Amino acid sequence: MNPTNLTSIDWLIMLLYFVFVLGIGFALKRYMKTSKDFFQAGRALPAWICGLAFISANLGAQEVIGMGASGAKYGLETAHFYGIGAIPAMLFVGVFMMPFYYGSKARSVPEFLRMRFDEKTRALNACSFAVMTVFSSGISMYAMARLIQTLHVFDGLFAALGLSNGGIFTFSIILSAIIVLAYIFLGGLTSAIYNEVLQFFLIIAGFLPLVLLGLRNIGGWSGLKAALPVQYMHEWRGVAHANTNPMGIEIIGIGMGLGFVLGSGYWCTDFLVIQTAMASKNMDSARKVPLIAAIPKMFFPFLVILPGLLAIGLPTPHSTTTTHMVNGAIVRETTVVSQQIEQGRGLVPAKVNPVTGKPMLTASGEPLLDYDMATPNMLLHFFPTGILGLGLTALLASFMSGMAGNVTAFNTVFTYDLYQSYIHKGASDKHYMAVGRWATVGGILLSIATAYAAISFNNIMDTLQLVFSFVNAPLFATFLLGMFWKRATGHGAFIGLISGTLAAVVHHGLSLPIEAHVGVHGGWITVLYHYPSDMAQNFWGAIFAFGINFVVTIAVSLMTKPKPESELVGLVHSLTPKPPHAHLEWWKRPEALAVAILLVAIALNIFFA
Repeated sequence: MNPTNLTSIDWLIMLLYFVFVLGIGFALKRYMKTSKDFFQAGRALPAWICGLAFISANLGAQEVIGMGASGAKYGLETAHFYGIGAIPAMLFVGVFMMPFYYGSKARSVPEFLRMRFDEKTRALNACSFAVMTVFSSGISMYAMARLIQTLHVFDGLFAALGLSNGGIFTFSIILSAIIVLAYIFLGGLTSAIYNEVLQFFLIIAGFLPLVLLGLRNIGGWSGLKAALPVQYMHEWRGVAHANTNPMGIEIIGIGMGLGFVLGSGYWCTDFLVIQTAMASKNMDSARKVPLIAAIPKMFFPFLVILPGLLAIGLPTPHSTTTTHMVNGAIVRETTVVSQQIEQGRGLVPAKVNPVTGKPMLTASGEPLLDYDMATPNMLLHFFPTGILGLGLTALLASFMSGMAGNVTAFNTVFTYDLYQSYIHKGASDKHYMAVGRWATVGGILLSIATAYAAISFNNIMDTLQLVFSFVNAPLFATFLLGMFWKRATGHGAFIGLISGTLAAVVHHGLSLPIEAHVGVHGGWITVLYHYPSDMAQNFWGAIFAFGINFVVTIAVSLMTKPKPESELVGLVHSLTPKPPHAHLEWWKRPEALAVAILLVAIALNIFFA
């Protein structure tokens, strides 16, 4: 794309967004008087604000770009991340788990683990979670830098300075890091939450026209079905890979690996989203936050997955020459398309290393498709001036909030669960708030380093789920046993977590997706098994991590001494008083809302089966 396609109106819309997010940070700075204000938003926000932030914390680059990429790579089965991998888990955390989180007064998920188990379990989870948030934030930085490269935003500037365009990728990462650092440093979690609410509405405004224009161009739903292989348009055909047939092992991978382990492991234990619910003003609001978020979540596949299917279904551009007569003379006009685009499929180009500029190939030597560019290229292809600026702003907002959400989770866990607990106990509240601000700086710097790890993947959702299989999958087993089995012990939880994580690591080292190179994709020990895709490998890695942790935790707990029941009140389901509902009509209770949402989600799954 030529940079002149972005007009002053497009630039103005994007500039207004950046001014607004920085303005929120400056406006909230004067309210950041205590560490509770900075890290927990004062626990004073209404349920609807926290509900939109709850879903928006997940609507970062991984969701908006990653789901579009997965739609282009795997087809409509990507919707399983919603119907199976998200909705049931969001309902579960609202109805069953939020009373433990909010009622315990824990400031973070690792702190809850300390209260339920012991210090070593807390420390292990705090360290693994900190690593995960840094990687997740780095993925958002990578996606934003790729978008800026595609737009050629800084080509003119680098040419004027005599610099190579290869430096644009790094420059873009640093620029995005500075902006996120500014408003988190000033306004803490509150700033991140309000920006996430803004991002929610921007994504709807930016992506709904994109889907409608794409469907109109391709001939509606029937035209899209005709343009794609049949497997792409069914949730249960070609599970794990769009070109495979249904197999029991793959269905188990989706049902167990995604629906139970990865989905629940993320929505029920990831402090990135849990912290938004814990910022609400009371227990009733905290329980409703995930349920409120689940309502729009059911319909987001239409906004974020369909652009990927549309991108892969459209005709692939090729260089063409046309001949026509002008005033009696024969005129030939040639439209030249780059090799990168011609070797792609639809609007999905072949991938080029953003740093070296060299084409990237699969293990069999075929061009590696850059699925991450499916949604950005849809925006550039369909949106005219003005609307293009709005669509790009929606993308930029998703990147920024994705980074911000991970960084705020990182600085909270680092300050409360590592610094205050093990490095400097008993300091003043002012000191801890200062540490939190500087932890923000450290988290941003580490995220910059991890952004480069995403280069070798052609779908950032694959990268993210790999990290989740190492961290969230085994952690969910620890939470299930801890909350519903009073006999689980700290020794069992600690050894189980280590065993589950190691199981995921070993599984990754012994397996490799088809067409992938040995290395970050797996097989670095030896290749004993080939999976049809990265995602299938991630699902089974999560199953192994969860299963090993579950079994080891039970075995070790039965051999060690549990905590007295008096210390487990409010932390274990059987020993915790049920939330009072006497003042609420049955239809206003969280359980009733959860059942209604679940029925709608089941209906949507059946419709697209």
